[in-house]
Amino acid sequence: MAEVVLALMRTFASLRDPKVWGYVLGPALFSLVFWIGLAVWGLGLLVDWLLGHPPMTVLTGWGVAWLAHILAYLGGWMAIFACAYLTASLLAAVLVMPLLLKHLAAGEYRDVAPMGADSFVAATVNSLLASLFFVAGWFLTLPFWLIPGLSLVLPLLLMAWFNRRTFAYDATSLHATADEWRGLRQQHRRPLFLLGLVMAILAHLPVVGLLVPALAALSFAHYGLEALRRSRGGAVVTIQGERL
Repeated sequence: MAEVVLALMRTFASLRDPKVWGYVLGPALFSLVFWIGLAVWGLGLLVDWLLGHPPMTVLTGWGVAWLAHILAYLGGWMAIFACAYLTASLLAAVLVMPLLLKHLAAGEYRDVAPMGADSFVAATVNSLLASLFFVAGWFLTLPFWLIPGLSLVLPLLLMAWFNRRTFAYDATSLHATADEWRGLRQQHRRPLFLLGLVMAILAHLPVVGLLVPALAALSFAHYGLEALRRSRGGAVVTIQGERL
């Protein structure tokens, strides 16, 4: 818990830097414009599709078509929001994360040597797989959202998992070796999920929701680099091009 709080404190402290704000706003603005444009064109088609599939067809059969229409529109907007979040997350993980890591590595984490592999392909594949699993989980759990309370809990849990799966690896891939990453993943599984859950809760706040993917990238970068620093037992520096 203390590690999560520390990562969050450092995340918000980093926002004092105008350069970091540029990284945070970029994915959000692009995703917002892109998906609002698609929503104007495709929301009706999505609602019609939802009305033709369970559980909406079940509600219509029960004689409460009005409820089915309300839930279909709600589900349509939630799907658009989820897609916007996914788009912002992909941009944050693939394009913004390397810039954030470079920025942090030049500052408070100068003592953490980059001993991993900076792979654009690996980061992209990891983010795409996480997105596919997230979308599949969203559709598979959709019928359970009719159960009181689960419509709030399930989206948070899915997004928390998605945040951890997407950003935990990308935050350490440049600095951690394969063995170090496996160790961090095993030792910090629950705190990383908790950090992802905090970001998921923030993502559901009005206005700031689409800023969260870049904030999540920043917070996971702080968490991962600090955890790596501690696992190495102190400073690890690079001298004359050799990693020690």
